Amino acid sequence: MISGRTTLIAHVGDPTESFKSPMIYNPWFEQKGIDAVVVPMGVKAEDYQQSFASIFRFTNLRGALITMPHKVTTVELVDEVTPAVHIAGACNAVLKRPDGTLLGDQFDGAGFVRGVLRKGRRLEGARVLVSGAGGVGSAIAASLAAAGVGELALYDTRPESADGLAQRLRKHYPALEVSTGSNDPDGFEVVVNATPLGMKADDPLPFDVARIAPGCFVGEVVMKLEYTPFLRAAREKGCEVQVGTDMLFEMIPAYLEFFGFGSATAEELRRTATIAY
Repeated sequence: MISGRTTLIAHVGDPTESFKSPMIYNPWFEQKGIDAVVVPMGVKAEDYQQSFASIFRFTNLRGALITMPHKVTTVELVDEVTPAVHIAGACNAVLKRPDGTLLGDQFDGAGFVRGVLRKGRRLEGARVLVSGAGGVGSAIAASLAAAGVGELALYDTRPESADGLAQRLRKHYPALEVSTGSNDPDGFEVVVNATPLGMKADDPLPFDVARIAPGCFVGEVVMKLEYTPFLRAAREKGCEVQVGTDMLFEMIPAYLEFFGFGSATAEELRRTATIAY
């Protein structure tokens, strides 16, 4: 039950139909007796800066979850950011502090990497290809670099995005081999789709699956379906896969601590979640 005392967490993005976070946070809040709620708010890119300022004037707002297509824009709208945001060039969480100032942080990459490691996959020294150098792709690339991968190939339909991310990674991880310009998955041990491809039924696959080796680990960030056409094709080849919501379950404990709601394990969150597709 939402009351006049309920604390709000905005979940801002566009479109909102694929949002899964409310179905994870809100059942957990209810089970724990926490008077808070995550509320989806659809905001188009052209309206975002004005809407962002208005949303954060709400006196009962604790903060916001930020998703596509606003993660990069948000970096310039907050008062302070963490080192993770500096490296990723994107922000997916904003905390409204008691003095009204806004702190931006980034948890996408950590959630993705934790999910891979918990499945028993070794990342240290691995050859990894990430397609998509926007907010989520940049965050995943930064966390993969921190996890000690040996080679990181970056691809984006906007070459300047991939090149900018590569420059930031080389600055912070000078020993890391970074390349850009190709999304050919041949020879890679981990392949990640960090693009929106898979949100629509007629989307092309983000990679040529015929070029992916059966022993490759394949990760996805799209959450509209549990198993996107890309993940289904990878599984048919014998690849181990990670669905988009795995990243969410692994990052939400960090979000809860960031917003001051205590903590939880991924297993606790899975037990109470009511995710539907």
